[in-house]
Amino acid sequence: MNATEQQLSRIFRQLDATDRATLLAFGEFLAQRAGAAVAPPPAPPAAKSAVIPAPEPIERPDSETVVGALKRLSRTYPMLDKSLMLSATSDLMARHILQGTEASGAIDALEEIFREHYRQLCQGCDDTA
Repeated sequence: MNATEQQLSRIFRQLDATDRATLLAFGEFLAQRAGAAVAPPPAPPAAKSAVIPAPEPIERPDSETVVGALKRLSRTYPMLDKSLMLSATSDLMARHILQGTEASGAIDALEEIFREHYRQLCQGCDDTA
């Protein structure tokens, strides 16, 4: 591993899970833009019957940033595997950061992604808490 890779690895280890996902999303965006092949996210684990906790609603602040929304939604839906949403959330993040899409629209789309993944998680389960 060269010095740049070691530095990137050190930075990555210092970040929380949400910021790691953001860094990965941005890296994937840059790799795709450069035409590099990016490995797909891991396949979801086999579905099984379980009790899934209900989301913990947190009110959306008026002046919320997209990164703040990602953190809020991660706290609202702690039961979700964020790696399964990485592609969709990274695309939104990249469009917002690099193409200047409005924060409110990006946040609305993030909320929909989280709701849909929660709905999918609950399918086939016996009950939710």
